Amino acid sequence: MSHPWEGKKIAFFGDSITDAIHVGTSKNYWQFLADKLHITPLVYGINGRQWDHIPEQTENLYRDHGQDVDAILIFIGTNDFNSSVPPGQWWDLREEEVLSHGKLIRLVRRTANLDVTTVRGRINHAMGLLKDRFVKQQIVLCTPIHRGFATFGGDNVQPEESFPNFLGLYVDEYVSIIKEAGSIWSVPVIDLFSLCGLLPMRDPYANYFHLQDTDRLHPNAAGHARIAETLYYQLAALPPDFKNIPF
Repeated sequence: MSHPWEGKKIAFFGDSITDAIHVGTSKNYWQFLADKLHITPLVYGINGRQWDHIPEQTENLYRDHGQDVDAILIFIGTNDFNSSVPPGQWWDLREEEVLSHGKLIRLVRRTANLDVTTVRGRINHAMGLLKDRFVKQQIVLCTPIHRGFATFGGDNVQPEESFPNFLGLYVDEYVSIIKEAGSIWSVPVIDLFSLCGLLPMRDPYANYFHLQDTDRLHPNAAGHARIAETLYYQLAALPPDFKNIPF
């Protein structure tokens, strides 16, 4: 059976794991996918970025390619956790007058919260832009993978995920927010946190990461290959675009 994403043009948004400068690896997951699916990868991920950078990646893609893209895959969120960005709220609530069942009544209306100092507000802002710009393209969210210990010099020392961030929140909270976003914005979510099998806190899995003692945050080529293999099978259940459906 042929894979539905074979030969498609796919944009990749994200952070260091997506960045084409190959942080901690000789080959990224999107390159492994390109080998298997002969896709054309359009890579916009940048090292260290958080959800508040996705609008810029969106605008860069639109500037460069317009509607000439089939799908967009967004793999980001671990740096929002590490930077202790508050979770925030999905909705702002305000009472408004509305016609309901033939009568004008006042009800509490919810609208998307766009506070970009919070994770949910950032996601709302980014997804609003994406859904308006790319109506016929498939948009897929990916959760972050598990986090191991990493030190990059100076004060950039990141504990492994058994420790919370400065808000007292664990990475699971941020993973759950991305899962929630799938329902709110009607986009599929691939839960790499659960599905790819990478568990850097356990010593046998150190071989999938950049440096056993100082960087179990960034997957090496073997780790990226495992992410790509997971994506390959998960994406097979999704249409890559909706361009053949007229409206």
